[in-house]
Amino acid sequence: FALADAIHPGYGFLAENLEFSSLCKDEGLIFVGPSPSAMKLSGDKAKAREVASRVAPILKGEEVATESEALDLAEQIGYPVILKAVKGGGGRGLRVIESADDLSQAFSSSKNEALLSFGSDRLYIEKYLVNPRHIEVQIIGSDYDSKVIHLGERDCSIQRRHQKLIEEAPSPARAN
Repeated sequence: FALADAIHPGYGFLAENLEFSSLCKDEGLIFVGPSPSAMKLSGDKAKAREVASRVAPILKGEEVATESEALDLAEQIGYPVILKAVKGGGGRGLRVIESADDLSQAFSSSKNEALLSFGSDRLYIEKYLVNPRHIEVQIIGSDYDSKVIHLGERDCSIQRRHQKLIEEAPSPARAN
């Protein structure tokens, strides 16, 4: 065994794994990443939207339980909308919806895919932005010395099936 104080999980499944993050904490290891509580919150997109709405504007949308609710909300918001898995990520359980007919066809398949992929069939709808820029800023803070830094912005707009392919830093969309 190597003597280590911290674990950096890289990216992907371990970086987003609540159980792994919690296990590190329980074993007295520093998990270089989000806290278990932050990971739990961000893993539920409906709760994360609610928290985000307290500090910044967000797209119109909310969780929907039935196809009828989804159709009513989509009419209120206006098409196009996007149907997403509440517990989802990586483009799974996600559908861009252009019309009521599209929504009727996609609702049950999205619920099934969400359940198979994430163990929950909960869905939400929000307004879909056509050709948006996906800009991220990574902020790193330490629980141990209260230092916080940012690593600048990066453009993650080049995607395939709603999954990032390339992260470009600094973002070419940034105004100088």
